[in-house]
Amino acid sequence: MDEFSSTLGIPVMVIAVLFTLYDLILLLVTSGRDPGIVPRNPHPPEAEIFEDNSEVGGARTAQLHLPRTKDVNVNGMTVKVKFCDTCLLYRPPRCSHCSICNNCVERFDHHCPWVGQCIGLRNYRFFYMFVFSTTLLCLYVFGFSWVCIVKIRNAEQISLWRAMTKTPASIVLIIYIFISVWFVGGLSVFHLYLMSTNQTTYENFRYRYDRRANPYNRGVVENFKEIFFTSIPPSKNKFRARVPREQEYQQLTIGGGFMSPNMGRAVGDIEMGRKPVTWDELRAVTQAGDLEGGLSSRNMVDDKDSELGEVSPDLRREFLSTRGVEVQAALHHRRSSWGRGGSWETMPEVRAVASAMWEKSRIGSGSGSRSMSAANL
Repeated sequence: MDEFSSTLGIPVMVIAVLFTLYDLILLLVTSGRDPGIVPRNPHPPEAEIFEDNSEVGGARTAQLHLPRTKDVNVNGMTVKVKFCDTCLLYRPPRCSHCSICNNCVERFDHHCPWVGQCIGLRNYRFFYMFVFSTTLLCLYVFGFSWVCIVKIRNAEQISLWRAMTKTPASIVLIIYIFISVWFVGGLSVFHLYLMSTNQTTYENFRYRYDRRANPYNRGVVENFKEIFFTSIPPSKNKFRARVPREQEYQQLTIGGGFMSPNMGRAVGDIEMGRKPVTWDELRAVTQAGDLEGGLSSRNMVDDKDSELGEVSPDLRREFLSTRGVEVQAALHHRRSSWGRGGSWETMPEVRAVASAMWEKSRIGSGSGSRSMSAANL
């Protein structure tokens, strides 16, 4: 304001202050706005059932299968969407999970550490306006810093270097802005190219649309209209609402079914109106299937000897094989229902079979050890 006349000094200063405030407001809007977070699912989606080729005890085991990707049609082209194990959902097209924010973000561009926020569908417009306005502010201050030095040189009729020593603030600003403008200026030009081709930073570095067709590119004019002149969709999250505390689920597969990480706790909230069943009971059923292969031939023969008496070996073999198939069918039925929203209650006959098999195994091992001790004596 000292070097310019009163008609020019005040406007130059006012423009610089207003430009700085405008830039800070864009920074706050970019960092404080919901970038397009996709709400998580409290439970995994319905899994598809398929018959596995493996056979246990003569019966095929049914397992749950959730496809890792699904095909979605975008502008006449097929795009694969992936399943997110953290959010328990299939991500919409152009959506990705941010490892820093730990959220799935629509039209994910990148996570900006300088802004402290993901850049996505709902704040990308303000992010570019912030970067571009920062570039313009840098050029504005850089230019008027040199103008100030030149006016001092002309007013005092001294060399340029002497004029620079008389205004050290201008020298500091020139050096600082010369370094900063390469970052914000380069970022502005790079995102200008991305907007003209309707790409995101994530897609540009990962998919390389120069090697294949971009299903989202609709021309330069339409691409810019999509970024700056379309209405921003409302947030899918109600951050001010009270959220009930729910049990966190993760996709863990044990014995082909979805299992919760809360092992050992009651799962009465999985299906209303049922007796709570602990995960230890469910695990006992799977262990019974493993014990059956090694113990059924011995324990069932011991258990049925009193019933069959002196029956012929052929009839006895047929009877035992029938009982083994019944046990395997019961276990197979329980395994196939896990993860489909069906009943998690353990069948009484399955628990009885598992308990009897475990007890006979314990008694058999104890009698065997005693007979060996007697033989040694």
